[in-house]
Amino acid sequence: MAAPQDSNETSYLFLPNSKDWEEQGIPDFVYGQKELVLEGIQWPRAAPSLLDTAPRSRFDSALCSAWRQRMDLGLFRYRLGELQTQTLPGAVGFVAQLNVERGVQRRRPQNIRSVKQAFDPEQFNFNKVRPGEVLFRLLREPDLPGAVQQEDILVMINVSPLEWGHVLLVPEPRRGLPQRLLPGALRAGVEAVLLSSHPGFRVGFNSLGGLASVNHLHLHGYYLAHRLPVEGAPSEPLDPGGRLHLLRALPAPGFLFYTSGPGPDLEALISRVCRATNYLTDHEIAHNLFVTRGAPPGKTSPSSALTGVRVILWARKSSFGVKEGEVFSVALCELAGHLPVKTCQDFGSLTEAAALALIQDCLLPSAQAEEVQAALVALVAQDEQ
Repeated sequence: MAAPQDSNETSYLFLPNSKDWEEQGIPDFVYGQKELVLEGIQWPRAAPSLLDTAPRSRFDSALCSAWRQRMDLGLFRYRLGELQTQTLPGAVGFVAQLNVERGVQRRRPQNIRSVKQAFDPEQFNFNKVRPGEVLFRLLREPDLPGAVQQEDILVMINVSPLEWGHVLLVPEPRRGLPQRLLPGALRAGVEAVLLSSHPGFRVGFNSLGGLASVNHLHLHGYYLAHRLPVEGAPSEPLDPGGRLHLLRALPAPGFLFYTSGPGPDLEALISRVCRATNYLTDHEIAHNLFVTRGAPPGKTSPSSALTGVRVILWARKSSFGVKEGEVFSVALCELAGHLPVKTCQDFGSLTEAAALALIQDCLLPSAQAEEVQAALVALVAQDEQ
């Protein structure tokens, strides 16, 4: 994805001399209601490369220009080039990408033993990153409907990027929050998706045991110039009010929450999602979450219009430690249909059937999945009381 240039971006760029970074401080990206783009964001009917020539939002311009500068300054573990990409033949529409460097050079995950593990300041955490890794502080103006006090969100590079613009959204890192989803973090993630005019800017969350590699609260955000299966997958309601839906389609069944935009509807979604993730965490059930522009719930299709934001939640088996030799690791983007593959050999031989087998091996047994579904439906029903 090309990084747009704009004369207003300079405040998000660091001075060339690293000795000046500490004194420069972190710039603020302040946004308001008018910048949350609700309509008109769609995939081009022709080649996805046309996205590179489309107008960028102020958020995209700030993020992409600062991110590219940090790449040029050598702050990443490797230089990310154009990734070899293919859509796997089959009904699902998996988007596979070859990312050898990430498989080799990413930071080794921490020793996680519990979904509820406490924050450990002695382990690596985001208070220990270099000053140049932080792009800006994300701040919302108090003019948004239903606005509540929002903590500072630091947007920083992921030094082992999955794709172009891969960043971390870290709420108030000095508080030392463990990797447990909180309303303020989810709100920032959904609003980041709405701040972008790129249909392929997505945000996600991995719990402990769900392949989060750092036990310090953070979400991922990145650009992928391809449709994913979850954007338009059909769903069925699980409660009479239509607040919770089930995606039955491949690659993995998941719980669907949907909002058409900011305001009370978004605040209600945030509350429902966080109650669901609290339940999963309290019951030691690992989970992954994916935020993307998408179609409303119901009978949709892969080409359905992106009229709102979908938040998909998957409960899954816990996975602790490093799994060597797997074609890909199953976390937030893989469950959504984006497969970063670690080796050339696996990239050339990967099939839809093999990908599905690897993903489905990480899902809960059917009896436990039904128990979780019943519990989440009961939580949603509390909204009506």
